[in-house]
Amino acid sequence: MDERFPFASFPVLSSERFNLRAVQPSDAEAFFQIKSDPAVTSPYGREPHRLLAETQAWIQRLIEAYSCREGIAWAITPKTEDAPIGSCCYWHLDLESHCGELGYELNRAAWGQGIMSEVLPVVIAYGFEEFGLHRIEANPFAKNVKSNKVLAKLGFVLEGTLRQRCLFQGSYEDQLYYGLLRPDWMKGR
Repeated sequence: MDERFPFASFPVLSSERFNLRAVQPSDAEAFFQIKSDPAVTSPYGREPHRLLAETQAWIQRLIEAYSCREGIAWAITPKTEDAPIGSCCYWHLDLESHCGELGYELNRAAWGQGIMSEVLPVVIAYGFEEFGLHRIEANPFAKNVKSNKVLAKLGFVLEGTLRQRCLFQGSYEDQLYYGLLRPDWMKGR
């Protein structure tokens, strides 16, 4: 990853109700609640974590990706407490093409409260303004209706469907490709 990406110190972001900070090893229990829930993990094609050690290893991979400048992940915490209720990240960062992929997840207990619609614009703005991205992508399964609605609400354009792209739990799932371009984001602000 190129030095132009602003990884010198971890960027703490905030929205009206939430803080976005670095994921820490001490977050393992809170993230295990999220990662062990098949209602959360199945819509994006991952088996739920069965052991806390799996979540601890996931956190370590996030920390290593950040230190290697390959990605960045934020823990989403309410401003009233520091326990994570979800995460959002950039990964597959491609400096040459000024492109990155957006990912996110939320504890099921926090669904339906407009949280992603509130925090993702902050993360998107950071990607365009600080990373200098020209394009942000998201690639949910077609059956992930909630995620697809959030992306459309944020201005992402459905650019295509990769039919039966991913094998998950014995079934081939369609994967959707959404894109958001910096000029479109700036016009919509």
